Amino acid sequence: MPVTISDVARGAGVSKSTVSRVLNTGAEVDAATAVRVREVIARLGYVPRSGAVGLARGSSRTIGMFTPSVTWPWMGEVLQGVADTVESAGYGLLLHTSGGGQRSMAHFTAQVSARAFDGLLVIMPEGSLGTVMEMRRRGMPVVLIDDHGHRHPDLPSVATTNRAGGASAAARLLSAGRRKPLVITGPPRFGCVRERLDGFESVLPASLVLDGEFTEETGRQAVERVLAKGLEFDAVFAHNDLIAAGALRGLRAAGRSVPDDVAVVGFDDLPMARHTEPALTTVRQPMREMGQAAARSLLAALGGTAPLDEPLVIPTELVVRDSA
Repeated sequence: MPVTISDVARGAGVSKSTVSRVLNTGAEVDAATAVRVREVIARLGYVPRSGAVGLARGSSRTIGMFTPSVTWPWMGEVLQGVADTVESAGYGLLLHTSGGGQRSMAHFTAQVSARAFDGLLVIMPEGSLGTVMEMRRRGMPVVLIDDHGHRHPDLPSVATTNRAGGASAAARLLSAGRRKPLVITGPPRFGCVRERLDGFESVLPASLVLDGEFTEETGRQAVERVLAKGLEFDAVFAHNDLIAAGALRGLRAAGRSVPDDVAVVGFDDLPMARHTEPALTTVRQPMREMGQAAARSLLAALGGTAPLDEPLVIPTELVVRDSA
């Protein structure tokens, strides 16, 4: 049974006329009520009839954001940067994820059809490029955040220096006299993984490279496998802090001292990096700044400024702590 405007009104605790005013960007609806109504519209999957909505005539004062998941370790920082920026400009934020597969995609595209938001920020879920590009072709302003090292010339984007970050990790290990690094990567299908490895090996060739997932278990198992084979290494470069934390756990269980026996460097600078034992040297990704910059770029586009011709790149930074 289709969702009706009455269902939306009941879910938001407002009248049907208030829902209509929100859909038609009526100035009489306060911002908090409008955001609540739009959240219910998104949750229920309500698609207004074309004759009943006037969104095309004005602005919803809402930014959409489409992500693979909100559970990624650094996602909170991105979201905070986006939220701070759009809210200070008087916009609401409508979040969508692709966690439900085709159901999530159908829900998301319905909201686009309903013009539930004015512009879109995207952390690209796998398999969604075609959908996002079609939205862009139809006139939806889009800015991509963290392109995983995959460049999409037709999409304005904000990225970071994965290659330089990998090089800075290698330079730190090299300056500490390390010559036999073990590199534990994330999934090779991500361009950022290749960039981090390329940057690292431009400074210090890796003795061993093991692919994995961006998980603590990947780091622990990689260290255990290499030690079980009797292979020598004096450093670990982990492609994120979760992998690094797992490597630290595996080294500690094997009786290896960090950094005396093995130095460890991670990537991301998650809050946990300050609390590992020992505290983790890592490459900081400027995730909050990337969210802020992407939101500013999208808001500028909504205000009539031409979109970015080239990716806006915010540099990484090596943060030195006790593990290296």
